[in-house]
Amino acid sequence: MKIPSLKIYAIAYLIFLYAPIFLLPLFAFNDGTIIAFPLKGFTTDWFAKMAENDTLRHALSNSLIIALTSSAGATILAVFAARASTRYRFKGKGGIMGLILLPMVLPDILMGMSLLLVMLEVLKVNLSIATVILGHVIISLPYAIAVLQTAFATLDQSLEEAAVDLGETRMSTFRLIVLPLVMPGIISAFLISFTISLDEFIVAFFLAGNQPTLPTYIFSQLRFPSAIPVIMALGTCLVAASILLLSVAEFFRRRGVKRTGAKDTGGFL
Repeated sequence: MKIPSLKIYAIAYLIFLYAPIFLLPLFAFNDGTIIAFPLKGFTTDWFAKMAENDTLRHALSNSLIIALTSSAGATILAVFAARASTRYRFKGKGGIMGLILLPMVLPDILMGMSLLLVMLEVLKVNLSIATVILGHVIISLPYAIAVLQTAFATLDQSLEEAAVDLGETRMSTFRLIVLPLVMPGIISAFLISFTISLDEFIVAFFLAGNQPTLPTYIFSQLRFPSAIPVIMALGTCLVAASILLLSVAEFFRRRGVKRTGAKDTGGFL
């Protein structure tokens, strides 16, 4: 009796978790302006209005710049951190890695307020896209490190030793042997960081100043009932893009696990 009960609980949990996501495209293609049943008819007008909105396009452009830049920065830093934590032993490694991974468990609102104080009172810089990029690097870095630690930990160190014995330097060994083997993990870390940055609201709300990002723009439009169907259309596009990015990240993660011959213990999907 326990197994069927557990299955029923799992199914009910998944329905509760994903039902709002399934409702997004349902109302995005609905002809009515009121988000309620019964539906009035099928239309794609909300997607056309979304494409014609200049403010939305500006917010999307800012979010893409922030996500691409912060993801690249977080991934590069994560490569060095994951390499150091899995390959070398040094004093205080546990404490240092714990501090680096701490933003993963800290509340975002605490991170946003702290970064705001640092930017305004310590660094004396104006809030802009650059400050959001810095904040998103800090937030995305722990997740990128978590992905890359697995990639580096499953790497056979005898391959590096063999390359050094054959005359390669440490730098050329890292560039020619290590990086190609962990490249699927690097791509996965970049895509995960990109998704986190694109969807992040709280830190962007504190650090963006007068520059709109996509999440802050969506939040500002929720006050206007007439704008809700356009937001539904935008949400549908974001969900599709997020699923696509996570699927690509999972593909490269599994490819990396298969290449290194390690046991697959689960992934993003």
